[in-house]
Amino acid sequence: MTDAPIKTYVDFVLPSSIVTKVDVSRLVTELERVDTEIAALMIRVKAGSPDRTMPVLSEQLTEFLHQNKLRLDNNQERAELIKQVRLLKDKVPVLHMTFAVPADATSLQQLAQWVRTTVHPQAVIVPGLQPGLVAGVYLRTPNHVHDFSLRGALNGQHDALVAELESYRGSK
Repeated sequence: MTDAPIKTYVDFVLPSSIVTKVDVSRLVTELERVDTEIAALMIRVKAGSPDRTMPVLSEQLTEFLHQNKLRLDNNQERAELIKQVRLLKDKVPVLHMTFAVPADATSLQQLAQWVRTTVHPQAVIVPGLQPGLVAGVYLRTPNHVHDFSLRGALNGQHDALVAELESYRGSK
């Protein structure tokens, strides 16, 4: 971090590799682990140990730190960062999306990026699986449920479908 005011959780930008709330929870856990390892490293340095190996960071954490222009070299700033990321984990907007087949990681990342540009910049997805869903997706937010499935699109269209099929039958 710099001499600028410490960022709050509402200012954080989530990288495309962070898709789900579990990913945000992993970020918190990793920051706590890194904080512990850096504290242990500082104790070893004060004791005269030649080992000065910094903790290994995951790609997600590295990308998060880079996009938000954050550094981990100050104890107080690191503690505040952990506090803010915990708040982010608790307050992040969640969209529950149920698919017919498991969504691959690339598709989820693209979907998360689209949601972040159109709905909320920190939204995360909780993917679900419903094999009975033929096509489309069920979308659940804290206060709405949307059916974007084929069944939902055809619901109430029975008479129109029958009429359309009858017109095809009559044209033969």
